[in-house]
Amino acid sequence: MKKTVFDCSIIELPRILNRSGNITAIENNIEIPFDTKRIFYLYDIPGGESRGSHAHKDCHQFLVAASGSFEVQLDDGRVKKTVMLNQPYRGLHIPPGIWASEVNFSSGAICLVLASHKYNESDYIRDYNEFLKFKK
Repeated sequence: MKKTVFDCSIIELPRILNRSGNITAIENNIEIPFDTKRIFYLYDIPGGESRGSHAHKDCHQFLVAASGSFEVQLDDGRVKKTVMLNQPYRGLHIPPGIWASEVNFSSGAICLVLASHKYNESDYIRDYNEFLKFKK
């Protein structure tokens, strides 16, 4: 089944609130719908720059604004949707087959990414026209 932007979902993560600071834990197949095989984060993004601008064939991703804010532009080849991430206890699940770009980073923003697969260049679709062919 081909995924659409409507298959991307904001997931509210559990929070343990404490006057000395809050904590959020993420467990495989509980808070997020996949097993995490890779974790990375984006930071020190200059103003006006974007990140991402690709799709995955098999890899699921879960993005969290660990600090600051940014927008994620989602595209399924037919419909486009923009989602704002600005709270560290909410994340965006992006299934495979969705073109995603992270844009409009606030100063000091950190984008935490949990991925279902280890890095594999052959899983990436980095050319938008190739993405459109993949979606057909």
